Amino acid sequence: MSRVYNFSAGPAALPREVLEQAQAEMLDWQGTGMSVMEMSHRGKAFVSIAEDATTRLRRLLGVPDNYSVLFLQGGAAGQFAGVPLNLMGSNPRGDYVVTGNWGKKAIKEAGKYGDPHKAASAEDTNFTTIPARDSWDVRDDAAFLHYTPNETIQGVEFHDTPDVGDVPLVADMSSNFLSRPVDIEKFGVIYAGAQKNAGPAGITMVIVRNDLMGKPQSGCPMILDYQQQADADSMLNTPSCYAWYICGLTFAWLEKQGGLDAIETINKRKAAKLYDFIDASDFYTNPVDPAVRSRMNVPFLLADDALNADFLTKAEEAGLSTLKGHRSVGGMRASIYNAMPEAGVDALVDFMADFEKTHG
Repeated sequence: MSRVYNFSAGPAALPREVLEQAQAEMLDWQGTGMSVMEMSHRGKAFVSIAEDATTRLRRLLGVPDNYSVLFLQGGAAGQFAGVPLNLMGSNPRGDYVVTGNWGKKAIKEAGKYGDPHKAASAEDTNFTTIPARDSWDVRDDAAFLHYTPNETIQGVEFHDTPDVGDVPLVADMSSNFLSRPVDIEKFGVIYAGAQKNAGPAGITMVIVRNDLMGKPQSGCPMILDYQQQADADSMLNTPSCYAWYICGLTFAWLEKQGGLDAIETINKRKAAKLYDFIDASDFYTNPVDPAVRSRMNVPFLLADDALNADFLTKAEEAGLSTLKGHRSVGGMRASIYNAMPEAGVDALVDFMADFEKTHG
């Protein structure tokens, strides 16, 4: 069976090399006579897997020693609660910049645990822009400022890290994590669900500055307590062992590509190919302000919505899978994460051009 080009927003495509290595090691991981899925998380074999993955992630991102790297469960949505529960222990004020659906969900969840404040919102533009930094209403005494560097649904991305002074910056990086270099020291907390660029669904990476741990709200569950998880090496309970293993393979694959500088160059090139084609077309449009277009998630509309179903059917027949846009936005969406090869973007552009010729 030939593999399709999978443009799913998540769970998303994984590198073929990673899948092939996992396949080869499925029944017997490095002579242990068992699958990673069967190992005790306390055993020497899995501990070595976890330590290797953690070391590789630290190396890829240049994580300083005064930050902890956690591999947790509950998805990024779990961290919508985890962030306020850990950072609002002595100060209930959390500021939020809302640039799409995930930012809306994050601030709503935070309302259960403190006093979240909408410092800025792009809802008045249907989340097709990012409010200018000088328009943000950031409280000097806020416990943190939370934002979403890339909104998966709307296709809006910050291309620079916002300066918020001494207020700890918190980022839900789920959909552009590991797609480019990041200056970790500009952040208090970074969290990301694995299922876009790092591995399969079921595990979430949290990178937290150590001085922000150890002061949670009294009602914080132990499973969400950053300090307890750091002290237990992310193993307060049985972790998502297989997902952690696949993440480690993906980190190794990224290193083989040349690291985050190299993958960013590729991602820029892939996105430019698709956006340049859309912008040159009278048949396709992208609704997002060009200055803040996402490199990871490219929404686009056809000139006639009545053609959407035919476009999707023919795309699937051509081996281009999962291009339907989110129900709240409509149209199409091509998610072109790290594992999407340039050949996949080329194939999509060629298909779109042919479809325009016959239907435009």
